Amino acid sequence: MKNSAQLVLASSSPFRKALLTKIYPNFEAAAPDIDESSRDNEPPIDLALRLAIEKAKALRSKYPNHLIIGSDQVAMLGETQLTKPGSHNNCVKQLQLSSGKMLTFYTAVCVLNSMTGDYKADVDSCKVLMKDLTNEEIERYVKKDKPYGCAAAFKSEGLGIALFEKIEGDDPNALVGLPLIKLIKLLNQMGFSIL
Repeated sequence: MKNSAQLVLASSSPFRKALLTKIYPNFEAAAPDIDESSRDNEPPIDLALRLAIEKAKALRSKYPNHLIIGSDQVAMLGETQLTKPGSHNNCVKQLQLSSGKMLTFYTAVCVLNSMTGDYKADVDSCKVLMKDLTNEEIERYVKKDKPYGCAAAFKSEGLGIALFEKIEGDDPNALVGLPLIKLIKLLNQMGFSIL
């Protein structure tokens, strides 16, 4: 199956689409309609992995001869999950909580062969140490970048990078939402070559 299957990205995220375009511009994208709620006592790494797999599986019947890429990210501040804030005030609150602290991002990726049902999946872990931020800096940032739909209330590919003291991780793309290094490895394992 040397690149006989086409790629489908199981996501409506413009950030994930832009990342996949960097390595392979010829793909379709479709939004998977799944429940993204966590289960009782589900560890964040398990949640990210389960949702990435479920997103890929959700499109299997619609794309029967494809490799479907699912991805999901869970952001944690200690034991607290940082969700997409959805509003200016929630962004400000999340960033105030995160100021001066270390956040952990678990970004899972799954590649599903829709013909066979076989899949491979992996999780990237990335840590971000936030600067000590003043309320004024937080307000100015949120007004400029409007990160309402971003986990942990920032866009690392945008002005959000100004909020960081440092990043610890193997793949900067994972923080944006799609771990390309792991994705390329999974695609290779499924017989699909990027190069």
